[in-house]
Amino acid sequence: MTEQTVSASEFKTHCLRILDAVAQGKTIVVTKRGKPVARLTPAGPISKPLGGSWKGRIRILGDIVNFNVDSEWESAR
Repeated sequence: MTEQTVSASEFKTHCLRILDAVAQGKTIVVTKRGKPVARLTPAGPISKPLGGSWKGRIRILGDIVNFNVDSEWESAR
């Protein structure tokens, strides 16, 4: 796959059109005075946040905030 190159001024003028092209899978390199300053690539799928993903699947037994590290672990018996 080849990268398309656009100047910063062209990117500023056609930003939404260029972002649509990136969303369709193209990679765009933005240049300033002929030197690359940014590479735009498709973001890919957004992963599901982890917060709450275990809700209803696990049980917490005991106090996990004020845990007594000096106590004997059941698995050590």
